[in-house]
Formats: sequence, structure tokens, C-alpha cells
Amino acid sequence: MVIWKTEIDIAVLQQQRKGTLVEHLGIEYVEIGDDFIKAKMPVDNRTRQPMGLLHGGANVALAESLGSMGANMCLDNSKEYALGLDINSNHIRGVREGFVFGVAKPIHIGVKTHVWEIKVYDEKERLVHISRLTMVVLQIGER
Repeated sequence: MVIWKTEIDIAVLQQQRKGTLVEHLGIEYVEIGDDFIKAKMPVDNRTRQPMGLLHGGANVALAESLGSMGANMCLDNSKEYALGLDINSNHIRGVREGFVFGVAKPIHIGVKTHVWEIKVYDEKERLVHISRLTMVVLQIGER
């Protein structure tokens, strides 16, 4: 079942990342399914911590970027939008090079809140990180 209320196009998502943290970290959207959105992020000088491993905060940034994009695409953006309310993250495995891939899927799509699960994998498809992101849904003009 398709969950998107806003038409999604990879090229548009790539354009929207210009000048943002998403672009700075090298995150690229790579796939959109009926109920998921996927992106990749490089493990390089922008995303590593001093010990040479992928920074946990970079994983969290990837997770929140994917979950936030997904939540907003499930809404009628002429009337409402979603903002991050809470994120819980677990770092499972270290990565030193290559790319990681994040996949965001909804657990709950409600009227006032969404809950998204984001799993991050390395290039060998091993689980690296998992996050649960809660989004609050607001009406346009509402803060």
C-alpha cells in the first residue's frame, strides 16, 4: 500500500538538500518504495569521529533526515507539516570506510504524531545503527 500523499521524485529530493546538513554530509536519496525511503551516506572526513569510525551523530543525522522526509511526504503539505519531537538511537557496529545505507519505514502514521523506524546498514548489509523517530504533525501557521 502506498503511504505517500505528496508525490515523491528522487531528483526533487536531491534538489531540496542543497545548502543543508544533508548535502554537507553527502547524504543522497537513492530509492523510494510504497512504504519506505532509502538514502546513502559516505563514511569519510565529513562523517568520521577522531577514532576513524563513523560518528554516531552522523548516523542520527541520516536517520532523522530520512524519517523527517518520509513523515512530511505522508502529509498534505499545503495544510500541514511534521517536525522531529524525539529520537532514540542505538549504535550497533562501527564502520571505517565506504557507504552506509539508511532505510526509513513508518511504525505509526497518526493525525498528530508519526513514529518512524530507521535502520542503517553497511555495504555488506550488516546492521550498523537503528533509530526510532517521533514526529509531531502541525498545521500550516501553527508553531
